Amino acid sequence: MSVPTPHIAAKKENIAKTVLMPGDPLRAKFIAENFLTDPVLVNNVRGVQGHTGTWKGVPVTVMASGMGMPAIGIYSWELFNFYDVDNIIRIGSAGALSDELKLMDIVAGQGACTNSNYGDQFGLPGTFAPVADFALLSAAVEAGREHGVDIKVGNILSSDNFYYAEGSNYSDLWKRMGVLAVEMEAAALYMNAAYAGKRGLCLCTVSDHLYRDEALSPEDRQNSFTQMMEIALDTAVKMSNL
Repeated sequence: MSVPTPHIAAKKENIAKTVLMPGDPLRAKFIAENFLTDPVLVNNVRGVQGHTGTWKGVPVTVMASGMGMPAIGIYSWELFNFYDVDNIIRIGSAGALSDELKLMDIVAGQGACTNSNYGDQFGLPGTFAPVADFALLSAAVEAGREHGVDIKVGNILSSDNFYYAEGSNYSDLWKRMGVLAVEMEAAALYMNAAYAGKRGLCLCTVSDHLYRDEALSPEDRQNSFTQMMEIALDTAVKMSNL
């Protein structure tokens, strides 16, 4: 497919080799305006904003993915395969399952369990295990330490469901298997990265707890994840030196 694509209006040279992908277009705008030097709006198809600028002299693109695996599946596929992007770092929110997690903790998805059939398209004769790229994960953990943050690394759940019919919420079972938190995109990102021979990573800030009455407001989710944002940006810098 040639570029621009049906979903991304940018020219190939307008997209950096590392892309940060929040789910929310307003969060992409916030990052561009508050962190990037000389940001330029390079995509606004369907209001899915993409901005390219620099961070510490390194080109970085920040573009929204929308919600859910079908949405990030489209955007990450086009970025990896048609825009020659090497690294995509999802930066989002997650609901905690682990009793040890608290609000604003940062979780890195070493692996992404899922209840989705997104992987069926690859025709594998078994179950594929979607995992983060180790170089990208290691760079993020190192960047976290430099910010004084102990990133919690482990399994997350990429769920197709935000709401569940009565009797069909299996959170207790995932928690029993040591899954740290729930989000909705990482597994598709990891599968697309594997198929394209590229790198994917999911970083999430805990926005609520499924077993405690704790939750951040929508405004906090949009504007207060700055520590995670800076860690992801510094990870982009580290990857540029590989």
